[in-house]
Amino acid sequence: MKVILRQNFENLGKFGDIVEVKDGYARNFLIPRGIALPATPGNIKMVETEKKQKAFKLERERLSAQKLAEELAKVEITIPMRAGENERLFGSVTAQMIADELRKLGFEIDRRKILLDEPIKMLGKYEIPVKLHPEVNAKINLNVVQAEEEKDTKN
Repeated sequence: MKVILRQNFENLGKFGDIVEVKDGYARNFLIPRGIALPATPGNIKMVETEKKQKAFKLERERLSAQKLAEELAKVEITIPMRAGENERLFGSVTAQMIADELRKLGFEIDRRKILLDEPIKMLGKYEIPVKLHPEVNAKINLNVVQAEEEKDTKN
């Protein structure tokens, strides 16, 4: 039986592909779960229309992410941290801390999009990659500095 995929499905294909599957697999699994539709002329036309709309929406999201990447390239974040000997931090700078600093500057970036291989544990300047869209990556300039020591007010 020929079916049109309504979503990307591992081992079968991508959204909009017309694939040949066994009748029982289509009737009992793919069609009831909304993964596929029978490959009728009407359904083919409907999926082609959806494909065009999806492509337009993805292109709009890509352009928006590209614009955001250009704005982020101009931004430098400074995070003060307490450090000990050899400029080693007490604790570390995490993706959540970077996301919070970006939020203070008016950028709403999810922490999971900030690509840190490992938390930052040293003072210094860093270039942090951010995946804004499957096709768009940005870089954020991060400066980790020594925090001002708090003075004891006790005598």
